Amino acid sequence: MKPLERFLFDLNGYIIVRGALSAAEVDGMNACIDRHAGAARARAAEIANVKEKASRFAAEKARVDMGGMLGWEDGGGFRSLLAHPKLVPYLHALVGEGYRMDHQPMVLLQEKASEGFSLHGGPLVPSRPGAAGPTAELDPGHLCPELQYRCTNGQMWNSLVAMSVALCDTDAGDGGFCVVKGSHKLNFAMPPEFSEFGGDGEDVHQPVTKKGDVIFFSEATVHGALPWNSDVQRRVALYRFAPGIIGYGRGHLCGDYYSTQVLPKCTAAEAAVLQPAFSNRLERTLVEVKDGEVAARTDARNAAKKAHDEACFGVPYF
Repeated sequence: MKPLERFLFDLNGYIIVRGALSAAEVDGMNACIDRHAGAARARAAEIANVKEKASRFAAEKARVDMGGMLGWEDGGGFRSLLAHPKLVPYLHALVGEGYRMDHQPMVLLQEKASEGFSLHGGPLVPSRPGAAGPTAELDPGHLCPELQYRCTNGQMWNSLVAMSVALCDTDAGDGGFCVVKGSHKLNFAMPPEFSEFGGDGEDVHQPVTKKGDVIFFSEATVHGALPWNSDVQRRVALYRFAPGIIGYGRGHLCGDYYSTQVLPKCTAAEAAVLQPAFSNRLERTLVEVKDGEVAARTDARNAAKKAHDEACFGVPYF
């Protein structure tokens, strides 16, 4: 990660990696989406991403979500994003060695006039639910431990990072992903009216992106999505990653989908990113990039300590 990129992420809470993926990679994923169109599911009204009809982020149509890409036989392009040689250095810088996939990845599909997503995220949650309006006191909020950003001695750390892969172009005014720059460092909880209406409009920024660009943003950064205004369908592949010791999502624990449908199709490096949460020093398989190639590495734990744990607990790890 270049020094300027580190500076901009620390300043704004997100960065855009321009041209991270080739046209062939993007075309391959788009063709895969077309072949699996039947897997797409529109969000029902009761789980709409915008609750207020008058909200700046509301629109007539629903957003459409698609999951399961990692298990598709032809989903190699989506699996490659887990440990892509151009993306791993950013994940190491933002989340750390031993990063793991958290939430199950998804493809977001939006037609023209489909809803966005009210502003959400941020390192603080309201301490006074329901307090709103111009006369309400500013809420200092409570710590949200799942969504945090720190930078200590030049080392950035995020408890959860999103990686949004652009599979279509997004021009100014098209809508889609938007962000409140610098909000990963906020010191007051976001007022409810700001969540739905975004201040005077200047406070919410919609980046311009091209196919193959990748946005990394901290989930501690307040973000959302504006209604989609383009005639071209919006397509984004969205992944979330966490440090190896942190788990937010629960999908990995449900049934045997990953063990039977995903892991057998993964490379060793891709499989490493799908490990559950535990410390690197307990023989976590790590991802590294050497000479432009991705590889997996496991550092052996002290054999005597493993033998002791085996004797005490019946397994080689405490």
